[in-house]
Amino acid sequence: MAARDPAGFIKDHLRVEAVPGLPGIRLYAAHAGSGLARLGATPYWAYRWAGGMALAHHIAAYPDTVRGRRVLDLGAGSGLVAIAAAQAGALGVSAAEIDPYGQAAIRLTAALNGVAVEGLSGDVLAGALLEVDIVLAGDVFYDAAVAARVLPFLQRCRAADIAVLVGDPGRADLPVSRLERIAAYPLRDVGGGAEEGAVFALR
Repeated sequence: MAARDPAGFIKDHLRVEAVPGLPGIRLYAAHAGSGLARLGATPYWAYRWAGGMALAHHIAAYPDTVRGRRVLDLGAGSGLVAIAAAQAGALGVSAAEIDPYGQAAIRLTAALNGVAVEGLSGDVLAGALLEVDIVLAGDVFYDAAVAARVLPFLQRCRAADIAVLVGDPGRADLPVSRLERIAAYPLRDVGGGAEEGAVFALR
């Protein structure tokens, strides 16, 4: 059964760790004794995935990617990419995450790192586009059903002159024909299934 207090669960069961290669960012990280199985739903938000890590490394290396721009972190998980964008000088950062534990993690992580991030809990894939300048989408093509919803949204963003960067280790449902690979970083995905995370621009 899921805990009734997501923020309390995270503080009690996860531990604060620096992100490898990004010492200026700390996250609440899962470990062997976290007891995440009791939450029921798969806690994707509790882990550092290669796509989000690649985006965070890219922002750290090229802060002008987001500096002075309004940013949406799509499928934000625990907020790693949003934190990186805020630290790089983004004008404003919104983090979209549907899991209530992920939403709590984003709030806690933003406070932990001393930055402002607006958490978005609704389904941003439907309805009007948000007023942003760039969308950062890490690890959002992890299965066919999700990809079928995410890609049209990202294409609508591009049609509205919103830049889109995708972070992914090369999963099967990544729409490579629509993407231009612009960078890659040596990172290990959760479970050791990938040895790098790449950053792509949506054409």
